[in-house]
Amino acid sequence: MLIKSKSQKQLLAIIIGFQLFRLFLIPFLGLMPQDAYYFYYGQHLDWSYFDHPGMIGYLLRLSSELLGTHVWAIKLTDFTVSSLSLWAFYKLANCFLSSYKSLLSTFVLASSVLWSMLSFNSTPDVPLFLFWSLSVLFYYKAIQKNHWSHWLLAGIMSGFAFNSKYTALLIPFGIIAFLAFSSEHRSKFSKPHIWLSLLVFCLVSFPVFYWNFQNDFSSFGFQTAERSTSMRLSSNSPRLLFGFLTSQMLLIYPVVFILLSVLVFKYTKRFLIKFKLPATPVLFLLSFCIPTFLGFFLLSPLYWIKINWLVPSYITGIILIAMIYKLRWFKVHFYSSAILILIIAVEVILKPIPIKSDDTFIGWESLAEEVQQLIISHPNDFVFSLDNYKTTAALQFYIPGSTIYNKNIVGLQALQFAITQSTADLRFKNAWLIDSEPQFKNDKPSATVPKELYGYFENVEIEQPILIKDKNGLTIRKFNVYRCYNYLCNNSY
Repeated sequence: MLIKSKSQKQLLAIIIGFQLFRLFLIPFLGLMPQDAYYFYYGQHLDWSYFDHPGMIGYLLRLSSELLGTHVWAIKLTDFTVSSLSLWAFYKLANCFLSSYKSLLSTFVLASSVLWSMLSFNSTPDVPLFLFWSLSVLFYYKAIQKNHWSHWLLAGIMSGFAFNSKYTALLIPFGIIAFLAFSSEHRSKFSKPHIWLSLLVFCLVSFPVFYWNFQNDFSSFGFQTAERSTSMRLSSNSPRLLFGFLTSQMLLIYPVVFILLSVLVFKYTKRFLIKFKLPATPVLFLLSFCIPTFLGFFLLSPLYWIKINWLVPSYITGIILIAMIYKLRWFKVHFYSSAILILIIAVEVILKPIPIKSDDTFIGWESLAEEVQQLIISHPNDFVFSLDNYKTTAALQFYIPGSTIYNKNIVGLQALQFAITQSTADLRFKNAWLIDSEPQFKNDKPSATVPKELYGYFENVEIEQPILIKDKNGLTIRKFNVYRCYNYLCNNSY
């Protein structure tokens, strides 16, 4: 990276400043449920996993082997990978933009809420961003120079991306689409380079396909068929669309999202109506942006699009935006981003606003201490939870010597826990259900027994809840507790 001008040095200093501030916050961060769940992946090494490929789990396992089992080690892993991703993104941007514009696009990324999310929270998107960026970088170099090494590296990196998240299947789709639409480069289909690259992608992706073959393709089914059945227009569609738009604007900054939306719809309309394609560099960038961005955009009135699903589209999308980004926007962008990260810092350090959600780092360790006492007092009982994964994963992290079960106890979908946990020896045992109540109204015990327990236990008693309080004695988390007697069924999900 050759930095010459004063403005370039200032931009680089701002980018580094944002990352150093995030590094400063790591000791104040607690365990997120996602951290715990993907750490669980790493402690149960396999070719792949039920709901995602295993790359994030492998990285967290590596960090635990090197640094030990610590929350800060998990956060440092995310921060390190995201910092490498910024470098990879800059190198990619520099293929299309001047050094200043490349740094500007990197600033847009580094100053976003998205980047705080990737730096602080373990998800498959953390390695996906790195390997997607490297894949696109090497594919562009391969297109320009046609060296075998670039084609091979592109195949390897896209395979690593697919071992991070299934969305990476759109990388080979993107390069094929680009070559098909590009009259200048279409002839490359007749050469072996692209086919070798795709073959390497398939070989590197083998662990995912092998795991699915061993497990009746349950992961592919979960990610496709089970989700597609719930996609439909309804009276809720306007709310879904509004939620999608506002969450993406918060994630990546409103001007950036609006500009990218305009660009994507402009080039798509131009192609559909006039059959006119942009210049080669823009066409290349759009090939890796449009499938995810436009695809999820169009699905947003039909299905709740998670805030992180569009992450890959912003890699080449931000580079496109940097081509038309007005410098007069920079000052507002910088100050608003700085204010946002300061708000995040205040919440992380001082915790002034209670977050009534399971998607928080507050309270999990205190909960584990209480549950640990239950386990010690009742060593023959087992513990389980009925949320998707969050309570189970957090408790499993803090109580590694015990198995914390999930919804597989009552015959429901339990994600990776259903794969790794055996319930064969639990029949006729007593149990403790720890059930989070994020939107609690009072500190009283639950008034009813969860209906999911009916038929699975001979008797269920409502116990006093576990209450997590702040330093002022205010209850900030509530977990209902149920004593379950004589487990009747081990024929779980």
